[in-house]
Amino acid sequence: MSEKITPAEILTPDDKLTLQTAAHGVVSLMAAADPGPISSTRSGTAGGKALSSATGLVGRVLAEKAKGLDLGGSSTADLADRVFAALADSVTLLKAKAPEEVANFRDTIATITEAASRAHRGGPGPAETAMIQKISAALADA
Repeated sequence: MSEKITPAEILTPDDKLTLQTAAHGVVSLMAAADPGPISSTRSGTAGGKALSSATGLVGRVLAEKAKGLDLGGSSTADLADRVFAALADSVTLLKAKAPEEVANFRDTIATITEAASRAHRGGPGPAETAMIQKISAALADA
């Protein structure tokens, strides 16, 4: 039986914070893309549930308390700048330190966006669709 490798054996605290910023930030971006008080709550809750279902090394990192997580900013654009950079950085660091987790990370982000976009009847609106495309592009460009 193989032993589980812990995140601390592979990733530094800064690496883990980058992954957490990316994933939690995607949840926040999806909520921001549908800004009504009820709809943004539904998107955020659905995205958060999807985030908590992550497995493997990525899932273990995302399950940890995010120490130093800062998703603040004065606009969705500020948040997007931070999150898109974290998405690209996450893929880059996983390619270098845990290449077998790159697909898992991308799948986790896709699951978050899909869950958040399905939180409403009728499917995602134009702003959510555009946000999903931008998130997907940030992952693909890494």
